[in-house]
Amino acid sequence: MKKDFLKFRKVFTNIACSQLIILSNNAELAAKYLPDQVKQSITTLEIKNTNKDLFQGFDTNQEKNFLIAENEENINNESALISEIIIEGWENHPEGRKLELAAYDSMSIKPGSIVNNQILNQDLNAIYASGWFSSVKIKSQDGPLGVKLVVNVVPNPILKRVELKPKNSIITSSYIDNIFKNFYGTTLNLNELQNKIEIIKKRYESEGYSLARIDGPDRILEDGIVTLNVSVGIISDVKLRFPGSDGESIVDGKPRKGKTKDWVIKRELKTQPGTIFNRKTLEADISRLYATSLFDDIKVSLAPDTLNPGQVIIFLDLSEQRTGSLTGGLGYSNSSGIFASLGLQETNALGRAWSTKFNLNFGEYSTTYKFSLADPWIKGDKHKTSFRTNIFLSRDYPQEFKSENNGRIYAVDDTNTSTADAFSSIVLEKSGGGFSFSRPLNGGDPFKAAKWRVLAGMNFKKVKMIDGDGNKKPYGDMTPTTGNLSDIICIGYTPNDGSCPEENILVSVIASTSRNNLNNSINPTSGNKFTFGTEQFVSVGDKSPTFNRMKASYSFFVPTKLINLTKECRSNNPTSEDCPQAIGFQLQGGTIVGELPPYEAFCMGGTSSVRGWASCDLGVSKSFVEGTIEYRFPVWKMISGALFVDGGSDLGSQKDVPGKPGKLLQKSGTGYSLGGSVGVKTPIGPLRLDVASKDLSGDWRYTLGVGWKF
Repeated sequence: MKKDFLKFRKVFTNIACSQLIILSNNAELAAKYLPDQVKQSITTLEIKNTNKDLFQGFDTNQEKNFLIAENEENINNESALISEIIIEGWENHPEGRKLELAAYDSMSIKPGSIVNNQILNQDLNAIYASGWFSSVKIKSQDGPLGVKLVVNVVPNPILKRVELKPKNSIITSSYIDNIFKNFYGTTLNLNELQNKIEIIKKRYESEGYSLARIDGPDRILEDGIVTLNVSVGIISDVKLRFPGSDGESIVDGKPRKGKTKDWVIKRELKTQPGTIFNRKTLEADISRLYATSLFDDIKVSLAPDTLNPGQVIIFLDLSEQRTGSLTGGLGYSNSSGIFASLGLQETNALGRAWSTKFNLNFGEYSTTYKFSLADPWIKGDKHKTSFRTNIFLSRDYPQEFKSENNGRIYAVDDTNTSTADAFSSIVLEKSGGGFSFSRPLNGGDPFKAAKWRVLAGMNFKKVKMIDGDGNKKPYGDMTPTTGNLSDIICIGYTPNDGSCPEENILVSVIASTSRNNLNNSINPTSGNKFTFGTEQFVSVGDKSPTFNRMKASYSFFVPTKLINLTKECRSNNPTSEDCPQAIGFQLQGGTIVGELPPYEAFCMGGTSSVRGWASCDLGVSKSFVEGTIEYRFPVWKMISGALFVDGGSDLGSQKDVPGKPGKLLQKSGTGYSLGGSVGVKTPIGPLRLDVASKDLSGDWRYTLGVGWKF
C-alpha cells in the first residue's frame, strides 16, 4: 500500500507542476470549451442538425496523452487513497453553498475512495458538465492518512439578461425575456442555457425559418449578460432555370430561355434577394406560381453563396406547360337552345401571362363573336390590379320576349299591322365592347390575403332591333293578328318624343365590390360572400337612355352532418375536405331607376334563378328579390347531391317595364320551386343536373349547368 501511495503521489506532483489538467479561469482558455457550432453547407430544404452541443465538457484526451508521456509506466496502474475533499472558490458567490454542493455531488470520488488518474479526470469532467462553472482545477496535497484533493471552481455569474445579436423582429426581446424570466437573478447554468436555446431554435423552425442557426457566446462575461449570435439565412439571389426534356438548363454554354418573362415569375415571389429565408413563404410562392397555370412542374434547390458567406442562393427549375388551346363542342342551354362553339385561347401571350380568347358560338337562338384580353396583374402595380377588355358582335333571340306557356312577342314593321305584315321572331343585334379594372383591397401588399375586392370600368354597345332576316323591326306584337293596337310595343328604348328607334346606343359606367370569406371557392362548406354592383347608363343622344341598375347578393354556409352516405362521412371526426356537407343560404335582389329598354330588365327563372321555370319565364321586372336554401352532401366518390328550395318575386314591378312584355306574356312574377341536384366532380366544379318542380304543380324541369348555383 505504501508503495502504491508513493507512486500516486509522484503522479500528482507531476500534475500539480505541469498544470496540464487544470482548466484555467483565464477567459481565453475558458472560451476553448465553448466551441463554435459545426458549419454546414445548405443543399436542400431539409436542414439536418449536425451541430455539436453548444457547451462541451472537458476533453481529456490531449491532457491524458501528455501524462502518459510523463508517466508512461504508471499512469494506468497507479491508485491512491483519498482522505479529504475540499471545494474552494464559491465563498464570495451569492449562491455559493448551492454551487459547493453541486460540485461535490458531481464527483464520484468521496473520502475513503481509492482512485486513479482516469477516475480523477472523469470527476473533473463531471463537475464542469454540471454547467455551473466556467473553470475547474484540482490540486493534490499529501497527508498522513492519504491524499487531500482541493477542487477550485470558478462559478458562472448571476444571469441578468439574454439577448440576440443582431436583434431582429422574428424573435423579440420580450419573447427571450419570457423564456428566461425564471432564471434571471440566479446562477447561469450552461445546460439550462442550451435547453432554452433549443426552444428558441424550435420557435424559428415553427415560424418557417429553417436555416436559422444560434451560436452561443464566445465567452462567459462576469456582467451576467449572455449574447447569442443568430444567423437567420439571408437570401443573396433567386435564380430561374428552364430545364428541357433532357433535364439540362444550359444549352451551348448559355442558359436555356423560357417563354415566360422573368418579371412575371418573380412578381409572384415574396421570397426576394436580401430577405430572410422562410420555408412557409417559399411554399406560398410556389403555390402562387402553380395558380398562374403557366407551369406544370416546379422544383426548388438551395446552395450556399460562395461570394457571400452565410447567405444562400435559391434555384427554381420551372417546367412550362402549353398555354395555347383550340376547343370546340356542342351543347344545349335554355337561352341558346342547341349550339356549337369554337374557341381559340392563349393564356401566356407574349410571355406576359396575358389571357387572350376568341370565341364563336352558333346557337339555335343566338350567335356570338367575341374577343377578350385579360392581364391578371398590371406590370409594376403593387396592388395587383388586373385589367380586362373585350369586343363582341352577337345576334340573339331575347328571352324577355318569350314565354314557355304563353307564346312570344313577334317583330312587326310598325303600328299599322295588317295581314301583309311579316311576323317574325324578335332579334337583337349587339356590337360593342368594354373594359374594367379590378383590384383586391390589400393595402399595397400583393401577397396579403384580401377578402374585399373592387371593380370599375365602362361598357358600350349598339343594339339594333331586327328580325331573323336582318330587316329592321322596331315594333313587337303579342300575336300575329290585327286590330289590337294595345299589344303593339316598342322593342327598344322610347325617347320622350314618342318615336320608336330602330337602334339604341348604350354607354355605361360600372362599379362593384365584393367580400369573399368562403373556405372553398368551388364547393364551400362555411363562410360567406357578399357582392354589390351598380351600372349607370349615360345618354349620348336621343336614342340613348339614362338609367341605373343595382344588384346585390349575399350567401353563407353552415357546415352540418345530416346524411352520411360515404365512408369518409361515417368516420369519427370527418373534416370538411373529407365530407363536404353544408346548408347554404342565398338572398339576392336588384332594382332599376330610370327609363330602360325592355331587354335590359331583370329576367327571373332559369338555372341561376328559380329553377322550376325556364329562363326568364317567371318574370321580366324592374325590381326583384330571390332566395334559395340548399343542402349539399357527398353521395359516392366523385358524385354529390343537393336538395333545394328556390323562391322569387318581381315585387309588382313587371308593369313598370316599358311595353310590359312580362304582362303581355302573362308571366306570373312570383313563384317557388322544390327540387334536387346531382353533380359530378370536375376541375372547374361539379357538372350539375337540376330537377325542379314549378310551384308543386307536377311540372318538372331538367336543366344542366357547371358549378353550383352559388
